[in-house]
Amino acid sequence: MSHYKPYPAYKDSGVAWLGRVPEHWQLMPLKRLVRSIEQGWSPECEARPAESGEWGVVKVGCVNGGRFRPEENKALPVSLEPRPELGLCKGDVLVSRANTRELVGSCAVVPQDYPNLLLCDKIYRIRAGEWVTPKFLAALITVHGRRAVEIEATGASSSMLNISQSVILNLPVALPEPAEQDQIMAAASHETARIDALVAKKTRFIELLREKRQALITHAVTKGLDPSVKMKDSGVKWLGEVPEHWELAPLKRLISSIAQGWSPECEARTPDSGEWGVVKVGCVNGGVFRPEESKALPAEMEARPELGLRKGDVLVSRANTRELVGSCAVVPKDYPHLLLCDKLYRIGCGARVTPDFLAALITVYGRRAVEIEATGASSSMVNIAQSVILDLFVAIPSKQEQDVIMDRISVTTARIESLCAKTERSIELLKERRSALITAAVTGQIDLREAV
Repeated sequence: MSHYKPYPAYKDSGVAWLGRVPEHWQLMPLKRLVRSIEQGWSPECEARPAESGEWGVVKVGCVNGGRFRPEENKALPVSLEPRPELGLCKGDVLVSRANTRELVGSCAVVPQDYPNLLLCDKIYRIRAGEWVTPKFLAALITVHGRRAVEIEATGASSSMLNISQSVILNLPVALPEPAEQDQIMAAASHETARIDALVAKKTRFIELLREKRQALITHAVTKGLDPSVKMKDSGVKWLGEVPEHWELAPLKRLISSIAQGWSPECEARTPDSGEWGVVKVGCVNGGVFRPEESKALPAEMEARPELGLRKGDVLVSRANTRELVGSCAVVPKDYPHLLLCDKLYRIGCGARVTPDFLAALITVYGRRAVEIEATGASSSMVNIAQSVILDLFVAIPSKQEQDVIMDRISVTTARIESLCAKTERSIELLKERRSALITAAVTGQIDLREAV
């Protein structure tokens, strides 16, 4: 941001972390800039977004990322009376009041009227007064609110924090005139749009890399590594030909067991060392087991040690979104204090298949099964039955060839994953640059009045 000039003159704000601000900006608490602040309600909603014409209640994630996302909502049951006074209006500034440390205080402006989308109780709705525009107010809260979160946010654990109305309203801010606010936001929007476009391109590049990764895995576990090997008809239309020496069998003949766990009421935090925890369904997303995707079991609740995870367990998500149901990963070591949840199947391998190859088979064949067999009330949450998994008709080589295939997959995909990691890091740096630009703009560190 070195090409941006500072303002001609500054003054001390009197706030240590805010520092010097442009001389002509006014210093005041944020409460002088707002007409009203309120939060909504949290009725028991359906686990799907509202359809056109239905009433819905926004989820706290609707403001993540600084943009209002109306699709982040849950449908209000027809048996419940809606509260139209909580309908969202153009210019409403929404702030997450209860969320993780990284996301509490997230803020976005509602760009148009959404009369059928209702405010939830984990979000504050703030309406701007005459001295500030909604966009500038949202930027102020985003920037200054992060500092408030570091100091003032409270919560039972670091995984879920709350920020009170008084913390928001008492934020000390420096403010230019509304005309200058518009100039600043127009210039900032122009620059952030360029950054967002680059982030979108890099994100698409990662998607293509992951598609390539999956295509490589699919080809390896359904066709093998030798392009000259003699093939035979699998008898499965979508699978086509497979290597002649591979065995065809339903998956149930290759496994020793299949079971699912339980869903106790857990605490909204990961378990500490030595504590009991229950894994979440997201622990298998991406094909790698992630033990941190778990919740702590309350101390007063008796654990079920027989559900502890063991090295070689193949975990499959049985209930998830359509994109993620059927996700599969291998547990790499014993986790006796991490217990299986009821949204996951745990599959034990038989003598003819290795855990890694079985997981790859389920990932590949299971995606096809999901397209055909998965059931659910809506596209946002679907289920895949044990019978669907067990009846998957697969082709497998010897265990020795399975190991060779998985070793080749590991080497090839490692290169792709490394490139994905580098690209993801560059996206993080771009997002940091975007955040730094907004911070500098709304605190007066740079002068954007003539930038557009």
